[in-house]
Amino acid sequence: MTEKIKGPASYFPSIEAKYGRPVAEWQEMIRARSGMKHMELVAWLKQEHGLGHGHANALVAATLKPAGK
Repeated sequence: MTEKIKGPASYFPSIEAKYGRPVAEWQEMIRARSGMKHMELVAWLKQEHGLGHGHANALVAATLKPAGK
């Protein structure tokens, strides 16, 4: 039996399908904008790349999440 994916990662398949970039590429772009706060990054993804709020928030949350959590 396969365990269901929970949390921000549950959005990843639809993000890749809708916006045409792999999640790793989005995360690389987010990390390149160091110094920006969570909601600033969400706003940037929405304004510059046309992501919806939920998708942008999921990417930022997963990218900024401390290791092991």
